[in-house]
This record gives sequence, C-alpha cells and structure tokens, in this order.
Amino acid sequence: QVQLVESGGGLVQPGGSLRLSCAASGFTFSDYGMSWYRQAPGKERELFARISTGGSTDYADSVKGRFTISRDNAKNTVYLQMNSLKLEDTAVYYCSVYYRARYWGQGTQVTVSS
Repeated sequence: QVQLVESGGGLVQPGGSLRLSCAASGFTFSDYGMSWYRQAPGKERELFARISTGGSTDYADSVKGRFTISRDNAKNTVYLQMNSLKLEDTAVYYCSVYYRARYWGQGTQVTVSS
C-alpha cells in the first residue's frame, strides 16, 4: 500500500526558510518521479516542483530560484528546501507520486506570516 508522509511544516516569517520531507513506502521509490503540490485557501491544488528518477528537476515560475526539490533513494524520501519564503507561499503542501494512480500524502501546513 502506497504511503506518503510529509513533515517539516510550520510558521515562518517572510524571508525565512523551511525544509519539508516526504517519506514514501509501498512502491519502489527509486523507479518513480516525485512531485510537490500545494493548495492555498480558496485555491486549487497546484503542481510546483517535480523530480525525475534521474534527479532532473522542474519548477513553477512562482518558486523557481527559491525552492529546491531533492531525493534520497536510500531513505525513500523526497525533500523540499524552501528559502526566501513569501506570504503567498502559505498553503498546505503535499508530496505526490503516480504509481498506477495518483497518490497524495496527508499534507503539511506552511504559514508565512509576520
């Protein structure tokens, strides 16, 4: 059974940093690309970062240059380093994998506020 468990969210001031983690199980992690999505209040869930099996990355313009996605196949974990956080980054953050179907974690809240 696929499980994705996010952690690392919290409250941070504008300009601050957070590092999110997503521990995966139930599939061969190294064989699948991983993604991060987020959903702000009143908005649709949006894809903003992804990493391939080979480590290639892709970002939405809104986070490019500030966020970094990475993976550790030995730990079955994908990470999201978020720097220079802005008020508009406030959202619930989800990791995701497409393994026969789309799977999501439970999400972790990131709140950027002064």
